[in-house]
Amino acid sequence: MAGSDGRSGGDSGGGGGLSRLWRWLRRPSATITVLTLLAVGFASGVIAWGGFNTVVEATNTEAFCISCHEMRDNVYAEYKQTIHYSNRTGVRAVCADCHVPRDWTHKMIRKVQATKELYGKVMGTIDTKEKFEAKRLELARSEWARMKAADSRECRNCHGFASMNAETQKPRAKKAHELGQRAGQTCIACHKGIAHKKPQGMTEEDEG
Repeated sequence: MAGSDGRSGGDSGGGGGLSRLWRWLRRPSATITVLTLLAVGFASGVIAWGGFNTVVEATNTEAFCISCHEMRDNVYAEYKQTIHYSNRTGVRAVCADCHVPRDWTHKMIRKVQATKELYGKVMGTIDTKEKFEAKRLELARSEWARMKAADSRECRNCHGFASMNAETQKPRAKKAHELGQRAGQTCIACHKGIAHKKPQGMTEEDEG
């Protein structure tokens, strides 16, 4: 009997705890407290998410990209001499258009990968023109590989075989695009050096 009473008491205590919690939640003051916590949590989440996205987008701006002299004095100076910077239509592709994916998942992956570049900045890996030129081929190969693996996704945000008017292209370009389309080639296979000068020491494999 004692054991039975003990078990009943335990069950009753557990059930009583749930009952007390339920009664507390049903009280008007408790309901207001819970709703307040939910509202504060939701608002905090929105603010945190908005702040995070603001920071991410700020790192995509041209001003941020060239805030380091390594970029401003080297690849950015070269880019300013290309058709991606200045052309008859006035359409400009900035750094992020070519080097940062637009969709959220791939963008975050690219941002994580960029931490390696920040490490290089801190360690002074390319803080002089001479150091930059010594690393240029390695850096270029890394970016070419990324673009090839993504089927030149960032290029295709603006360019696509389906929207090309082959009849207005020069014969050489028309032939190359037709061959590339049939072979399933990606843009970067033929368009290395389109925005930055090609590194010295490139092999036939690098040339594509």
